[in-house]
Amino acid sequence: MGLTRARIAVDAMGGDYAPEEIVAGAIEASAELGVDVLLVGDEPQINSLVKKHGGKESVHIKVVHAEDVITMKEEPLVGIRRKPKASINVAMNLVKQKDADAIVSAGHSGAAMASALLRLGRIQGIERPAIGAVLPTIVPDKSVIVLDVGANVDSKAKYLEQFALMGTIYSRYVLGNQEPKVGLLNIGEESSKGNELALSTYKLLTDNPQIPFVGNAEGRDVLSGEFDIIVCDGFVGNIVLKFAEAIGEVMLQIMKEELPKGLRGKIGTALLKPNLMNIKRRIDRAEHGGALLFGVAGICIISHGSSRRGSIFSAIRLAKEAIDNEVIEKIKANNQPGLATEKHTEATSAS
Repeated sequence: MGLTRARIAVDAMGGDYAPEEIVAGAIEASAELGVDVLLVGDEPQINSLVKKHGGKESVHIKVVHAEDVITMKEEPLVGIRRKPKASINVAMNLVKQKDADAIVSAGHSGAAMASALLRLGRIQGIERPAIGAVLPTIVPDKSVIVLDVGANVDSKAKYLEQFALMGTIYSRYVLGNQEPKVGLLNIGEESSKGNELALSTYKLLTDNPQIPFVGNAEGRDVLSGEFDIIVCDGFVGNIVLKFAEAIGEVMLQIMKEELPKGLRGKIGTALLKPNLMNIKRRIDRAEHGGALLFGVAGICIISHGSSRRGSIFSAIRLAKEAIDNEVIEKIKANNQPGLATEKHTEATSAS
């Protein structure tokens, strides 16, 4: 990217705490991360909030008007077709027209995915997109990508094979894991375990030379640090994601409750503050911001509906990392899952 500032469109109207928390987080990200932010939504309302949060004088904050919003109660595909001027559609069009390099949205995730598919399209060779969440592990400074965590409730084995390929490329080129390990989420380590989907996927992952597959991963292995990529269908993945988020919140709450009270507690807390902040950084979902929508021909970050400014800041940071590492270009160049599977099948048949 050189000295060019990344341009990130932010759906300012999406999320439980929109637009104020979205705007506040975006302004902080623009200042600290060195990115240009295009805030999409109700222009008068957003301008007022930009002024309130100190972004008025910045040339790196731009407001793009959108006259409508897709609510959480609306059916995704119907909503984006009936409301072409909704904030998610306007923001997605900015990416399509190359006026923005990425989009961040904490709004209706189904609508964001549908809009991305209709406006940006899929990467060649990818049959279904996948939402990939980067989660912390018990190993310091090591993360794991779990995908899919909600884009596809029902999946086929070949979809999971494609997810594994995309996850491998992201882990290798963005997270810097030169020898990533892929695991298939299952109820046991043995290759004979699992339902029909798991058994079929296990064979495809084992047979594909492009995938560094090391075997099944049980639920206890997800955050163990033993795997760099965990593949599963979106139904299971979404449950895993929500459970992991809940565990983090419970741990933070327990820490608050168990710290000693009174003067001794204040002294102890002061001494432990650096350690406590590190713990919070590793387990707080706000630090991870959101998830990348893999498989669409543009960088799309889907954030939690309950995102506040810290989560939006982290989501914009994730978008910037994807832009700087040219993740879409690398997936296009290195990932031809359909062709790879066909070639491998032909080679196996020929032998």
